[in-house]
Amino acid sequence: MEKWMIYNEIHRLRNEGFSNSAISRKLKISRNRVIEYGNMSPDEFYQFVLSLQNRSKKLDPYKEKVLEWLKEHPDLSGAQVYDWLQEKLEVGNVSEGTVRNFVNGLRELYCIPKLNMERDYMVVPELPMGKQIQVDFGESRQITTDGSHKRLYFIAFVLAHSRYKYVEWLDRPFRTADMIRMHENAFDYFGGMTEEIVYDQDHLLAVSENAGDLILTADFTKYHQKRKFKIHLCRKADPESKGKIEQVVKYVKHNFAKNRIFDNLADWQQSSMKWLKRTGNHKIHHNTKKRPAEVYTLEKEHLTRVAGTYIFEDIYTSSITRQIHKDNVIRFDGNRYSVPVGTYRKDAPNIAYVDKTEDHLFIRLQQNGQVLAKHKIAEGKGEVISDPTHRKSSYTKRDKLIHEVEDLLADPASVKWLVEKLTERYPRHLIDQLKVVQTVGLQYPDFVNEAVQEMKRLKLTSANDLRDIAFSLELQSKQIKSEASGLNEKYKNLVAPERKEDIYLRVLQGGDSR
Repeated sequence: MEKWMIYNEIHRLRNEGFSNSAISRKLKISRNRVIEYGNMSPDEFYQFVLSLQNRSKKLDPYKEKVLEWLKEHPDLSGAQVYDWLQEKLEVGNVSEGTVRNFVNGLRELYCIPKLNMERDYMVVPELPMGKQIQVDFGESRQITTDGSHKRLYFIAFVLAHSRYKYVEWLDRPFRTADMIRMHENAFDYFGGMTEEIVYDQDHLLAVSENAGDLILTADFTKYHQKRKFKIHLCRKADPESKGKIEQVVKYVKHNFAKNRIFDNLADWQQSSMKWLKRTGNHKIHHNTKKRPAEVYTLEKEHLTRVAGTYIFEDIYTSSITRQIHKDNVIRFDGNRYSVPVGTYRKDAPNIAYVDKTEDHLFIRLQQNGQVLAKHKIAEGKGEVISDPTHRKSSYTKRDKLIHEVEDLLADPASVKWLVEKLTERYPRHLIDQLKVVQTVGLQYPDFVNEAVQEMKRLKLTSANDLRDIAFSLELQSKQIKSEASGLNEKYKNLVAPERKEDIYLRVLQGGDSR
């Protein structure tokens, strides 16, 4: 009955002008099924349905297992089911198309829909043999055998012409030494290297692109000088220049790693190598329509042989690394430890190196670099160990003005008294009062401290009073100097700002200073 409903709906939508692709999306079935059903007459479809009821399928013996996979992982693709049948059940006498149709039938029968992600691509010219290797990094979060989750990291290499791939994994973030070692492993796996290697702009490789003049990290510079291959760094938002490796990274994540259980790194890497042989390099490529392994046998002759063994430090010595999270903490032994605000940066590696002593934890950005943070190791679990100095000083405008006033006045006690009095009297206009104090300090630097002392003595509480006192003190100083030099005429017409009465007289008589 359900198949007849789909058949009728396909023909109805076709009559309304919908394309096969639109009908496929609308009914959540494959486009091939839309075409197949759409080309059948009602009598032909009736005979087709009868044949399905009596016909046994090649994969029927594996139905329960495949159904179990689909129920547990609804996002499994037909291609991944095909690979799992070969790996887990050693099914080798069936085509991928047969598996795909079988999976689609199970999805339809048991109502297990699958979301399809679409992406637009641009065609780029094919490169000659031996011309280019593309390299990129990826990571995957896997369920472990004990039910927890583990983040794994991998580096992928692909020969641009043949699409022949190599993948290597780590259970911690990469360092430059890791990358060098894995280059050597990839060259050994390929049987040579290409003229050019394409990379994303990555911290392990280059400090800066420098308008074409690459500034490499010290370790990779030594390695590059030894191997002498050309380097091309991709610009940001430029997927066309490394689209092949981006597809490989996605392929590794969604065909090999997705829904796979992690036990230990050695077994994981071994499974990855078997996957490359069985699927990654054996399956016909959707663009070239050829098997990468077969094209590789021809491209191998165009690779440059790698002579000698590159000697570098052993990367498998114990070293603890941790991810720096967005809230500027690292996680260690069930607790969180702070690093200075601003350490985490978007689109940066955000990797910290951790050294542990008996009582303390030392955090660095480089393995042998300066200590970024030092914490006493927490005894419990789930605690946040924070250094107050790591917090950002988020000064308000008022706080900034207070600090600037502190820089202008010599006596901290006088600053504290002045700010307290102004805050008490002018809570709504404190910033305006502080700006007046700042102006007085800049205009009368030689008299502002004495003016504050006069304010305290006379119990004044306005920044305007401070300004008038500082001006009067400067005026008195000039008059004294004038009298001493016999230049009274020069200053006889100099007067203070016009006010109704002398400020000191008014204060002594108990007047308001406003």
